[in-house]
Amino acid sequence: MSTGSHEFVRATPRPGGPIVSAVGYRTRGVPPALHRGLPSPYLTVIFTLDGPVVGGHTPEQATGPGATRTDVVVGGLHQRPAYIAQSGSEAGIQLAVHPLAARALLGVPAAALAGPVAIEGTDVLGRSAAHVREELAGLDDWRARFDLLAAYLTPDEDPLTGVRHEVAEAWTWLARHRGAGTLRGLAAHVALSERRLTTLFRAETGLAPKQAARLMRFQHAKAAVVRSVASGAPPDLARVAAEHGYCDHSHLVRDFHQYTGLSPTGWLAEECRNIQAGGHHNGED
Repeated sequence: MSTGSHEFVRATPRPGGPIVSAVGYRTRGVPPALHRGLPSPYLTVIFTLDGPVVGGHTPEQATGPGATRTDVVVGGLHQRPAYIAQSGSEAGIQLAVHPLAARALLGVPAAALAGPVAIEGTDVLGRSAAHVREELAGLDDWRARFDLLAAYLTPDEDPLTGVRHEVAEAWTWLARHRGAGTLRGLAAHVALSERRLTTLFRAETGLAPKQAARLMRFQHAKAAVVRSVASGAPPDLARVAAEHGYCDHSHLVRDFHQYTGLSPTGWLAEECRNIQAGGHHNGED
């Protein structure tokens, strides 16, 4: 009996550019499934190559009549998993986009994208996004598709145009500390009060600095767990927690529950096949 096929192809974006990662995906003949789209410190942009992305805030919404159906997806930063009803045969390109580049690439700050599971890309990018999607679907080479998207989404201006220097520097500081720094240290670094920094940061990204820091820290910790599983070794959660700035193992488990809706072992069991197929490297270290 055939178990279907999974294909993942990665491009290498320009270092330091607004696009953090680009992954082409194609699955054929696999059983329909409910996928968890996990929170990330990056915006999500997806151009599908066949059917739409179908999803919701809950499993019931994603599989019911109230599901969103989007051919070009733009997603903001969020704190809970989104649920995607996968048909078993689908293809597209998923981009992880730096949230501070949202103004230059998408025309709005990342904060304007917070809330919905997915925003119709043409509502943000205009009708040109639908035309680009059609062109992508007509190509039969991943490299050509990546080049087309890179040209379409390369801003004419500085990707950080319109972003306050203090917010940009705060994000850089958090990323450098992999989310393990303190709000007090961050505020002192950018010479703002904690309250003022939080107000400016949230207005730009949709998240408070502490929320962004937790997301970054979890992203790196999850990536370490995934690498361990992909190599065939059992994950040492206590070691991962200690190496990534968690007070203890229980705090890492807490973050897994918040960001995946499952315990670490539960999430790994659910995603094991996808991990082994190479489908868990989208903007992670």
